[in-house]
Amino acid sequence: QLSCLLKMVTLHGIPKDLDSYPKELLLFLSPSDYAGSCSQFVINVGKANVDVLPREAPQRRQLLLEALQCLKIPGTRINEENAEILGRLVCDLGGEYIRSSAGSLLEDLSHCGAFLPEQREAIRDVISSGNTTFGPPAAWSAFTLRQLSGLIPALDHSILQHIPK
Repeated sequence: QLSCLLKMVTLHGIPKDLDSYPKELLLFLSPSDYAGSCSQFVINVGKANVDVLPREAPQRRQLLLEALQCLKIPGTRINEENAEILGRLVCDLGGEYIRSSAGSLLEDLSHCGAFLPEQREAIRDVISSGNTTFGPPAAWSAFTLRQLSGLIPALDHSILQHIPK
């Protein structure tokens, strides 16, 4: 339905008021099609429900690649500011990004619905290191658990046993 709507909306070119349409329409465009800046495009896509595209969909992978290129992220380290801009696209980052970003993605990742095995492993590695703003699991409070509640399915017994009761 969204791709059909996009075809109708863009029949005579990309409208100037594209931002007034559902953000999910942008999932079917690239930053070069967008009238505004590419960073504004990435911000808007990050607010969209990317789950309307299957995780394996080529468009979804392409959106992430274009977003990383637009934000001029040279390697696999993503700071908190860029993570916030990426929004829901953070959920598609591979394990190497999660490890390299040393905890700056944890809070954003906690909003993802599910994780791939390599993402779960990377999340466990980062949390086990204790080198995050949340500290080691042994120092976590109920507040920390609430902040990271979406990550609990990615944790294993070796981490869970260290969290204070």
